[in-house]
Amino acid sequence: MPKLLIVDDEPGILYSLRAALETDDTTVVTAQTAALGIAAVARERPDAVILDVRLPDMSGLDAFDRVRELDPRLPVVIVTAHGGTDTAIEAMKRGAFEYLLKPIDLHQLDEVVAKAFELRRMQATPTAFGDGAAGGTGDGADQIVGRCAAMQEVYKAIGRIAPQDVTVLLLGESGTGKELVARAVYQHSKRAGGPFLAINCAAIPDALLESELFGHEKGAFTGAERQRVGKFEQADGGTIFLDEIGDMSPATQAKVLRVLQDQRFERVGGSETIRTDVRVIAATNQNLSAMVAAGKFRQDLFYRLNSFTITLPPLRERGGDVPLLVNYFLAATNRKLDKNVRGLDPAALAALEAYPWPGNVRELENAVRYAVVQAVGEVLTLDCLPAAVRGGPAPPPATGLDVLALVVDLLRAGTPDIYRQVTQAVDRVVLAAVLDHVHGNQKQASDLLGISRTTLRAKLQVLGLGVEKQLRATDDGPADAHHVPGADG
Repeated sequence: MPKLLIVDDEPGILYSLRAALETDDTTVVTAQTAALGIAAVARERPDAVILDVRLPDMSGLDAFDRVRELDPRLPVVIVTAHGGTDTAIEAMKRGAFEYLLKPIDLHQLDEVVAKAFELRRMQATPTAFGDGAAGGTGDGADQIVGRCAAMQEVYKAIGRIAPQDVTVLLLGESGTGKELVARAVYQHSKRAGGPFLAINCAAIPDALLESELFGHEKGAFTGAERQRVGKFEQADGGTIFLDEIGDMSPATQAKVLRVLQDQRFERVGGSETIRTDVRVIAATNQNLSAMVAAGKFRQDLFYRLNSFTITLPPLRERGGDVPLLVNYFLAATNRKLDKNVRGLDPAALAALEAYPWPGNVRELENAVRYAVVQAVGEVLTLDCLPAAVRGGPAPPPATGLDVLALVVDLLRAGTPDIYRQVTQAVDRVVLAAVLDHVHGNQKQASDLLGISRTTLRAKLQVLGLGVEKQLRATDDGPADAHHVPGADG
């Protein structure tokens, strides 16, 4: 269960933030002075901190420095009522995770805290190698599970490349475990004591990705109301994982190439050259050679990335690894969902081994989670598995939604954004059904859906499915669903 520390001297803000952010799976502790907050970092070992800039006994920047001395990799979110303050910007330069302005938008804060927790998990959770035997021990390690010859080659490659301070390119289909391998390379490198930041290049709109990576100056573009420090500046001395780098625009590719060549860049809209010391681990599920030939990816960047490559095999080529992975995911899912499923019957295991797994290890994990939820006893049977895996007919469209009819209607109307409208219609039915099944618990819903809580919250907000209800209030006092008042912290 992640733990959040909030340091602010205003009781009203502490009450509102605690009411909004504390859930069944998130613990919140508070402190009203810098000294108490620093002591809480040492005592409580939080997974993220929200730190106000103005505190009665110490400046936020001095408090931030003390926190970094205690835990250099702890994500700290700086909160300030003064958008142009040099203190907040300086804290970002020194490695703060994010800074936000008062009055605080709780939707934004909730998403930032979720990202901070995920960063903490990636940095702090060890990545082990093996056969999944420790999956049920609760030892807190994520395992790269596999015994096949192809996975043994992956382990050897990680061992050779990790200690070398060079760029690494990870290749493999979606769901093959590229993030786990990136974390393993980081954790076994000389930079393991520094920050590790992960960016999914496909998940950030192209217009914002360059700013996310390199930062921007105030007024650089519409909406750039203050200076922003980018990930390459924040990760100085550490490692950046650029997932789905094949989706990066040519302009951003050029700036990444420059960072790889001489560790220098400029913020968007700025002229100051900034130096950084960052190791890059990149990953893609695309054929970069073909993209280079088609003029969609820079050849010089491809050559720079392609010097040290680890290729992850698809699950269908990992003979004998499916039972190991099933046992590992079964034990992990039992812990998460408080279930006691002990194994599979032969028919269920045969179906899992026969299925081609186009979604690879991630799809297998989701299938095991689905089966555990469906199970009524201590053994997974064939009818617990998803229909596609057990070879049965696909389930009919959700009640009240005929996808084909919707597509036909949109085509006849000449609608230009059919994909968005269809996916939102499906999301509206699926998300509502899953949330109803788990009685509104977003953690369980995201586990069943196979998406992060951040993604789930974003979808709920777009669809207007009552995300504000999840930012709950306590029985003895309401929490504003949109922002926390207070402008003098």
